[in-house]
Amino acid sequence: MPTYLEFEAPLAELEGKIAELRALAAGDKAVSISDEVKGLEKKAAKLLTDLYAGLDPWQKAQVARHPERPHALDYIGQLVTEFTPLAGDRKFAEDFAVVGGLGRFAGRPVMVIGQEKGNDTPSRLKRNFGMARPEGYRKAVRLMEMADRFGLPVISFVDTAGAYPGIDAEERGQAEAIARSTDCSLALGVPSIAVIIGEGGSGGAIAIATANTVLMLEHAIYSVISPEGAASILWRDAARAKDAAAAMKITAQDLKKLGVIDEIIPEPKGGAHRGAAEAIAATGEAISRALESYDAVPGETLRSQRREKFLAIGRGL
Repeated sequence: MPTYLEFEAPLAELEGKIAELRALAAGDKAVSISDEVKGLEKKAAKLLTDLYAGLDPWQKAQVARHPERPHALDYIGQLVTEFTPLAGDRKFAEDFAVVGGLGRFAGRPVMVIGQEKGNDTPSRLKRNFGMARPEGYRKAVRLMEMADRFGLPVISFVDTAGAYPGIDAEERGQAEAIARSTDCSLALGVPSIAVIIGEGGSGGAIAIATANTVLMLEHAIYSVISPEGAASILWRDAARAKDAAAAMKITAQDLKKLGVIDEIIPEPKGGAHRGAAEAIAATGEAISRALESYDAVPGETLRSQRREKFLAIGRGL
């Protein structure tokens, strides 16, 4: 059974009726309900279109966190051939929340880095729900430095609620690891493309999203703190997350207007979780266009462009 979000309750009811009618018809061949099913399917399709045409920021946050939404490894599996994962930060340990390695994107050798949340309980626990510890960011630095050394473009898939806030992470220098990853991203002499595919949370996201081009899926979110966290700080009430989401400008549409991201990648009707292959293909096309725009651009120009891009954020507000 598909997972329905809170605001999708009317859709769940309609699709439940369709399933019941089909089960009834399957049990009794003499019953003809095709016309009724077609009518309900048409009504459900229109309702789905209407729901997703008018999503508010909090509803977009729910869609961005949908458990069936494609994750980093899904994008890598469909877009990157000859992918060879690389593990470890060469200092402490392997962090399974950050995946990365060498591969070919549209025949071009690239370095890929992504934050992976997992798709079932065991994998989510293994990946720590996409929340990286310091060793994850130090691994990202190692891979970015390798890409710079060999002249490979860097593609990053961002999907995290934020860096892991546990005591062990703080003891191993979480803030320093995030800062060094961000600094390394800024200093790259090769093209870098970042894609916000789900949640882009806090410094945990920006550590691998400081890129020449930042792409964002239509229903993804990107913010300095989660709506729940902001509501807890501002109003001491996490239940006001909806108000915080509206005030924080976390949607792709708001962030495009503010100049934080460069391009919005459209999602299939009903979100990427209802058409993963289509969403991933559209993302691949956007990445390809971005990479082609940096062909033959010198490394120093790439560094300067990237630096100026991020320094300019907020200047015109």
